[in-house]
Amino acid sequence: MAKILLVEDETNLLKMTQMMLSKAGHDVVGLSSGKAAVSTIIKNGQQGQGLEFDVVLTDYRLNDITGLDVLHIVKQFDESTQVLLVTAYATTQTAVESIRDGAFDYIEKPFKRDTLLALIDKAIAKRIIMQKKFVHPTNSDIHKALPNFIGESDAMKNVLDLIARVAPTKANILITGESGTGKEVVAKAVHQLSGIQGPFVPVNCGAIPENLVESEFFGYAKGAFTGAVKDKCGFFQAAEGGTLFLDEIGELPMPMQVKLLRAIQEKRIQPVGSPNEIPVSVRIIAATNRDLRSEVEAHRFREDLFFRLNVIQISIPALRDRKCDIPVLIHYFLNKFNKEQNKSIHDIEPDALQILMDYDYRGNVRELENILEHATTLEMSSKITLGSLPAYLKNNACNSIPDSFLADNQTNICDDMENSHDLLPGINVGKGIELEGIVEELERKLIEQSLEKTNGNKTEAAKLLGISFRSLRYRLKKYGYE
Repeated sequence: MAKILLVEDETNLLKMTQMMLSKAGHDVVGLSSGKAAVSTIIKNGQQGQGLEFDVVLTDYRLNDITGLDVLHIVKQFDESTQVLLVTAYATTQTAVESIRDGAFDYIEKPFKRDTLLALIDKAIAKRIIMQKKFVHPTNSDIHKALPNFIGESDAMKNVLDLIARVAPTKANILITGESGTGKEVVAKAVHQLSGIQGPFVPVNCGAIPENLVESEFFGYAKGAFTGAVKDKCGFFQAAEGGTLFLDEIGELPMPMQVKLLRAIQEKRIQPVGSPNEIPVSVRIIAATNRDLRSEVEAHRFREDLFFRLNVIQISIPALRDRKCDIPVLIHYFLNKFNKEQNKSIHDIEPDALQILMDYDYRGNVRELENILEHATTLEMSSKITLGSLPAYLKNNACNSIPDSFLADNQTNICDDMENSHDLLPGINVGKGIELEGIVEELERKLIEQSLEKTNGNKTEAAKLLGISFRSLRYRLKKYGYE
């Protein structure tokens, strides 16, 4: 996976650490003195092409020089080579000094194997990004890989940039975000931009019965249990040479987390009922809508597995936090459903658009997609109207008027609608009504009352009505007030 220079003057620890790193797939050069390390670094660096070492792991207190001396020599030849310092005497001063001088991080003795391997994975990812050994995807590459990745907000541009930078690396990735934000879309984009030739295999960890998880992940041998009439490959073998996408990783049972961790670390699996291990080569991308750090603290998720998965984290913002993307998404989904339903709807009425802009989307982009599919299916004109939107959206718009407004005005809107007093006199449903006209009249009356109460202050009136200032300004223009 990476080339590591290991510097440790304790012979037993040197051998043990070198064996551990080699077993994890790294190419390790072990040296027992700081001066030997410096000599190797200088010789390697004088070739004029930077250092071949991705990571230098050195003890802080060596028998001849210090780990900081090694760090300084490394940085003279190659800023991208990452240095990890190992110390038995960690202090705040040590940490500040090492990080200030360019160390990637430091780790205390005695260290845990998983903690060290996770740190090295992160250091490797940083080295690759800094060194830019890979060919950065072009805009056309990104557009081709992300046809469903819609968004003009700064937050989504940052996500797009991160995808482009980490896709060509081999680092494991953890994608976080609420349900419906598009975590699988991002995972597929990373896979496509990575240049990996193998398959993309998605797995919903929460949809597999607990008693079948191991056999689904690792496969099984013929005769392993009743009904196992032939060998079967698991997810790891199916994803060989490609990407294994573990969606909702937080749902994985604790016993399976241990086995998954071992498979990721050792790059080997053992099918159920088989005495033999099988080598595997897959990239792991995991996703969750949970806070895995909190899950670790609550002892529902293994800390070592979290570190292994969370080498690079891509956080996808909720739709309510990037509402400027809603018009672009509406346009995209209208085109999609026009093709599917053979329709020609290319516009949306201002009232309908305002409702979609004001809504908070607990289901995020997936919910907006469902809303537009519903509206496109029902709409008979050439533009989306209020009438074609789901009823709960219009109810939500009415219910957004705060209780404080109702209390201040000593008005119960439901009573007014029913009894036809004050706001809308003379309404009789029995004789037939024009609902949209009545709703507009009610809206106009409420706007007038809010402006009266705030002495014409539009900002405060908008707050009373529970709508945005822009929404109020649109309605004022609509009803001829400005």
